This record gives sequence, C-alpha cells and structure tokens, in this order.
Amino acid sequence: MGWFEFALAYVVFFLSHSLPVRPPLKPWLQARLGASGFTLVYSALSLAVLAWLIAAAGRAPHVTLWDWAPWQVHVPLIVMGPVCVILALSIGRPNPFSFGGARNDLFDPARPGIVRWSRHPLLAALALWAAAHILPNGDLAHVILFGTFAAFALLGGRLIDRRKRREMGPEWQRRRDCVADAPLLSASQSGGTLLRVAAGIALYGALLWAHPFLFGVSPLP
Repeated sequence: MGWFEFALAYVVFFLSHSLPVRPPLKPWLQARLGASGFTLVYSALSLAVLAWLIAAAGRAPHVTLWDWAPWQVHVPLIVMGPVCVILALSIGRPNPFSFGGARNDLFDPARPGIVRWSRHPLLAALALWAAAHILPNGDLAHVILFGTFAAFALLGGRLIDRRKRREMGPEWQRRRDCVADAPLLSASQSGGTLLRVAAGIALYGALLWAHPFLFGVSPLP
C-alpha cells in the first residue's frame, strides 16, 4: 500500500487521539466505560494505532535523505534512558497542568515531583524519543514520522497551557508560582522517587530486549 497506508495511518492516529477527548464524545464514552475504563481503552487504542503508524512507515517507499552510520544508533541508546525515567516519574502521578495526570485533586504544589522540572513531562519524553530516533532513520517516511511527533510534543505544551489557563483561571498561575518555589526534590518523596527511577531503568532494559520483536530491528550496535 506504500504511501497510501502511511497517510491513512497518520489520519487515523490523529483522529483517534483528538475525537475521543472532545465533548460531547468524551462524556458519552466515560458514562458508558467509566473514567478508568475510558483511560484504559483510550490508551490501548493509542498504542495500537501508534504501532500501526510505525509499521506503515517501515513499509513506505524508501527515500534516503542521508546515509546511515553505525555511530548514529548510540543517540537513541543514550537518550532513551532518561526518557524511560521521565515516564516512570510521570505516569500515574497528579499533574493538573497537563494531560495524563492521575488523582489531580491530590496534587501538592509544595511537593510537585517531576512537575517541578517540567509541567508537561510526558510531552518532554515524547519529544526526546522522537528527536533521538530521527538521526538513525534517515529516510523520508521516518523523518516525517519522528519529526512530526517531535514538533507535536513541542507545540502541544503551549496548546495545553493555553487550555488549562482558561479552565483553571487564576488558580493556574497561583499553582505555577508555588511549583516554581518548591524544592527540586523533597526529602519525603525520595523513597518513592528512587522506586520509580528503578522502574524506569527496568523499562529501559525491557525495551532493549523487546525492540527486535516489536519493530524488527535491534537497537544495539
């Protein structure tokens, strides 16, 4: 199917991410699936379509933009370590400033965790993942794929800030100021933080092992 499948996967990817979270569809789905059920189904759908999109990029006609060199594989190998740690520190944590936060009513601006470093840690992880994979994938389809994700992640933070400012009103700025004054790492959070860092390292190892099975290419040089 070539370029047609790649373009179709792109359209389905963005529609599957935008339509389910818009009113009135999101309240309708949550009423039938529950809040947790909606998150689970939405996440599973997102991962499935993302896997299709990556596979479609691999099946698209190969148009070389630059030659591959062995040293290029070290870029994602190095960058994906911090990406996995960021994911481990972000997922399931309260974050009223961005998407993906859990139990946001429990968010403590005086102990914001990774939100002290970035209001949008999941987008930061997405941008790093995408940017790191551009260099060793110098064909047109993959540059479009990873370049679009990197640009989406960088632009997405601004769009979410604008929406959250509108939804939260003056509370958004008040909480942001409190977060900016918070310590980079609270002593009371150090135990949980270390466990999450360990989980991030384990995730990194799991991805190294699973990469050939999931994407057909070994990430190791």
